[in-house]
Amino acid sequence: MTYSIVGYDPIEKEWGIAVQSKFLGVGAVVPWAKAGVGAVATQSYANTAYGPLALQLMENGKSAEEALAELLAHDKDKEMRQVGIVDFNGNPASFTGSECYSWAGGITGPNFAAQGNILVDEKTVQAMADSFTSSTGPLAERLLHALNEGQLAGGDSRGQQSAALLVVKENGGYGGFNDRFVDLRVEDHNGPITELIRIYHLHQLYFAPSKPEHIVDISGGTEAELSEELRRLGYYASGQDLHKALTSFLHTENFEGREQPKGRLDLEVLNFMKKL
Repeated sequence: MTYSIVGYDPIEKEWGIAVQSKFLGVGAVVPWAKAGVGAVATQSYANTAYGPLALQLMENGKSAEEALAELLAHDKDKEMRQVGIVDFNGNPASFTGSECYSWAGGITGPNFAAQGNILVDEKTVQAMADSFTSSTGPLAERLLHALNEGQLAGGDSRGQQSAALLVVKENGGYGGFNDRFVDLRVEDHNGPITELIRIYHLHQLYFAPSKPEHIVDISGGTEAELSEELRRLGYYASGQDLHKALTSFLHTENFEGREQPKGRLDLEVLNFMKKL
């Protein structure tokens, strides 16, 4: 009932999964990952024990193929299952049971496993594989692009409902306290992949670090634009302290991560203001 891609970025040491399904809240079922260990997608009458068990096996030194073999050996209903795994070294494994509803199958390659069931045809999985293999950039964006390409190639034969993106990286979570680098879900939506991509871009705006090329002095035309936007949004009036008004806006909108020293501004914040 689902198609997914599991991937690994050996440079950034990130593991992740992107998934879509005609199923409510697919992100609560399919994706499992742990930084330094690997990532798992368990689907098609999903055995959710596959996620934590596979991660435990890989943490104990098993490869993706070895972990998969052990999972299947202890599951009497294995022919109903579909699973994709990428281990700590990027080695992939994918399994599609003989009782999965057609079209069902998977493709593996360096650092990825793509799989799906109840698909229009095999083009969905091939499109995900081709996209991941040929793409560059952040792992999250490669996974999202692959998922979208899979949908454009046909996708779930029953339609769309939910989608999720999970990427883990050591100390990559909020405040550096966990490994959930990106953890986003669309639970019920007519276009869940498009919505997931929109939310991902918001996530980057709120939580990714400012790019040096976007940081400018608050002077001249930039100061005039900033003053006007803060005035329009009710944070500033003539004669007031512009820095205090900007700080109030940043803290209200949860843009602490984009806050700059006094007299400086991240232009992405200003562009955000203009859209409000």
